[in-house]
Amino acid sequence: MIVNQVSKKVKLDKDIIVKYQLLTHCYLEGINVSNADLNCLTMLAFNEEIELTEFCNYASDEGVFKTPQSVRNAVIKFERKGMIEKNGKGRKLIKLSANLNIQVKGNVFLDYKFISLEPQEV
Repeated sequence: MIVNQVSKKVKLDKDIIVKYQLLTHCYLEGINVSNADLNCLTMLAFNEEIELTEFCNYASDEGVFKTPQSVRNAVIKFERKGMIEKNGKGRKLIKLSANLNIQVKGNVFLDYKFISLEPQEV
């Protein structure tokens, strides 16, 4: 079997490598995301667990979305997709779902291997 292989090695800033992990997850799961969505999820990844209203205000202040309500809408969308977990009553805490396995601490090395095989002729 002949396989055409593409190998790339790139050193990236931490925020870009986190965003890449999120984008790859969304692409493979068929989840449509905008740049603002990706920036919001990336910001949440670095904040670990944070109070919902505080995060909505922070993301809005940083210009990710124009209003805290827009941030809240994005959070709800990604919670429904299983990407964000909400805990607590009243002052809810949010964080990226551990199931995403997004790496944000320390040195991060991504080793994705994808393959597309043509049907074999018999």
